[in-house]
Amino acid sequence: MKAFCRDCFWTGQAPVRRCPTCGSPRVVAHAELDQLAIAHMDCDAFYASVEKRDRPELRDRPVIVGGGKRGVVTTCCYIARIFGVRSAMPMFKALQACPQAVVIKPDFTKYRAESRRILGMAGELTPLIQNLSLDEAWMDLSGTERLHGAPPAVTLAKLQARIEAETGLTVSIGLAANKFLAKIASDLDKPRGFSVIGAAEAQDFLGPRKVAILPGVGPAMVASLEKAGYRTVGDLARADPKDLIEHWGAHGLRLGQLALGRDARPVNPNEARKAISAETTFEHDLSGLADLEDKLAPLCEKVARHARADGLAGRVVTLKLRTTDFRIVTRRRTIAIPTQTARTLFAVGRELLAREATGRPWRLIGIGIADLVEADSVEADFFAGDEARALAGERTLDKLRARFGAQAVTSGRILRLKNRGEAD
Repeated sequence: MKAFCRDCFWTGQAPVRRCPTCGSPRVVAHAELDQLAIAHMDCDAFYASVEKRDRPELRDRPVIVGGGKRGVVTTCCYIARIFGVRSAMPMFKALQACPQAVVIKPDFTKYRAESRRILGMAGELTPLIQNLSLDEAWMDLSGTERLHGAPPAVTLAKLQARIEAETGLTVSIGLAANKFLAKIASDLDKPRGFSVIGAAEAQDFLGPRKVAILPGVGPAMVASLEKAGYRTVGDLARADPKDLIEHWGAHGLRLGQLALGRDARPVNPNEARKAISAETTFEHDLSGLADLEDKLAPLCEKVARHARADGLAGRVVTLKLRTTDFRIVTRRRTIAIPTQTARTLFAVGRELLAREATGRPWRLIGIGIADLVEADSVEADFFAGDEARALAGERTLDKLRARFGAQAVTSGRILRLKNRGEAD
């Protein structure tokens, strides 16, 4: 069985309790260590860790990154998690669980910059990187052993050490036979973890675990699976594929394959980003259409600005609302021409909103675009008339903000649209 040290990168044969070179107990040993090349890298409590790094006085304090008292937890540090705080928890519940926590509003400009630094280091090792979000990505290091003079496992451990040394942030690594197993492995030993799941042990590892561990299995799907007698991953692994297809179609068949530890998806750097969105939680519940539109307008500008920066346009506009009892209401509309303007986003979004603003109080609103395409691929004739003028104006604002700061310039276009009552 092969082994290596995560501190001095000694390699040798297991079993050893401590590294024979430096004495470190951080030795990784696995029968398939030299055969595995698919990894999942996950930053540890990323946003909270960035804030703690920049404010050392918070090192030993529980930190929550999120909105105001009526918002939700974006992320929290591991100290806060000891008290039961979790991502997506309503802020008032988080503060009930951990009243001594320091609450910090998220600074996504800073987080994006750190994400680029970390992914840039990973990109020096392999071009096969597939981002899932700012703080996690899959990597495929197949065929890189000669290039880096070490097997992928050791190369990843060196990357982990470099990230911590150069950024002051830590990541956890999951190394496995495929993407599904790698993502599970990265969560096994956080923070600063390095875990391995080989193909030979996958079914034994997965078998006793609840079906909720599988991707795409939320509370409703858990209830459906359990009603059919599938409580554990092992139950699904033993199921007849025909039964899974009959109950849940292609999704059921995919779950059956995952339960067996099989995942044929490649690490694809070019896999399309699924959506761009933004949302805000209100300090007080809002029910009036005009008040909700006032919150919607800046979100439309934010989403459109990010779309233009990424060179993307969206065919589907999605409106998100959250009720006072935390239920999510989502409304979607497919538009004829993909857009990257706040003008069109607001026009479509306000129509969707008008149907829901019937006096019921809401605590959150969000807007997004999905079914993304490269903006350059959209026929120039499509961006004509009002859309062309809106795009030109908003691009000008982008340039002014880049020069003078994000808050230096404000658009009156959406305000005029609202006052005139214009639709799409």
